[in-house]
Amino acid sequence: MGSGENAPHAMLTVARRPMPISLCKSGKRIHYSRHLQQSGMPEIRSCLAIGGIPISEALDVIAKGVHIMVATPGRLMDMLEKKMVTLDICRYLCMDEADRMIDMGFEEDVRTIFSFFKGQRQTLLFSATMPKKIQNFARSALVKPVTINVGRAGAASMNVIQEVEYVKQEAKVVYLLDCLQKTAPPVLIFAEKKQDVDCIHEYLLLKGVEAVAIHGGKDQEERSRAVEAYRNAKKDVLVATDVASKGLDFPNIQHVINYDMPEDVENYVHRIGRTGRSNTKGLATTFVNKTTDQSVLLDLKHLLIEAKQKVPDFLSELCPESEQYLDLGDSHGCSYCGGLGHRITECPKLEAIQSKQASNIGRRDYLSNTAVDY
Repeated sequence: MGSGENAPHAMLTVARRPMPISLCKSGKRIHYSRHLQQSGMPEIRSCLAIGGIPISEALDVIAKGVHIMVATPGRLMDMLEKKMVTLDICRYLCMDEADRMIDMGFEEDVRTIFSFFKGQRQTLLFSATMPKKIQNFARSALVKPVTINVGRAGAASMNVIQEVEYVKQEAKVVYLLDCLQKTAPPVLIFAEKKQDVDCIHEYLLLKGVEAVAIHGGKDQEERSRAVEAYRNAKKDVLVATDVASKGLDFPNIQHVINYDMPEDVENYVHRIGRTGRSNTKGLATTFVNKTTDQSVLLDLKHLLIEAKQKVPDFLSELCPESEQYLDLGDSHGCSYCGGLGHRITECPKLEAIQSKQASNIGRRDYLSNTAVDY
């Protein structure tokens, strides 16, 4: 990747969204480099190419020769098209959270990045959930791909104790303080909306809780400071949107609180996966109420059953056990999104995507003054 005498076999890692911390500056990275040098191995040089960080920082490292480049699709495509970097000698491509990257509309960008490779490469796609759409993408974009599953793709970790509680919308903020007493810090709180993150953060600060917050509305420097303080145990609680549910590894998180149940069960699996890592035990508490979509609650119910967790009464009574959601041949539930509480014919995510595509087609026909018969 780029020129450089010390970069014989470069590796490219594509992240779904910007990482709040430069990997080059982390203590773990420095310690690993020192270990390599003591073993007589050359230092591994890596660079970060994401929005919010000056492109010159990446170019300074690339000019010396770079072994690993961590990038988001947009910034990487910009650098490739302007010929700031080439993939002529890049032999490894790793896509983290591949399912979400495709979900967010980056499929064409990823295929464009593939076209810049000139030699044979090894491509790795990682995700906690691997539904049909990403499997179809892998089959069309890769040569004879091999799928390796550790457990069922999309299943919740057995190391996480999952608790689901019915909490009225207006009582959720106050009940947070009680939930924080369940475990020692660090605690991670997820909310769907940016304004909710800010409100929760402000409330916790007023109650004397050492908390920080991150979401997409904060600039890169502010997010970096917050994550660094949380990772170094200077702060006990991190409040975040789904920006923190993937791609970030915080050691020893004791408790994950879902202030809002996410819109699909995939995000729920990613969120609670922040705790219970490396064979440690963790706790996940999720708030639900009448505003939560019933299809998501059904998925949650059957995810709890599969993980042998306690199912609260209000979820058990949601639908009788005779419901015909089960056994579609060798698979269970929805083969499109991985949800266990519905079939693909009733998949809300697939329906939303089809509606969006239909509306886009209608918009294009309107803008091109093309007569369409309905």
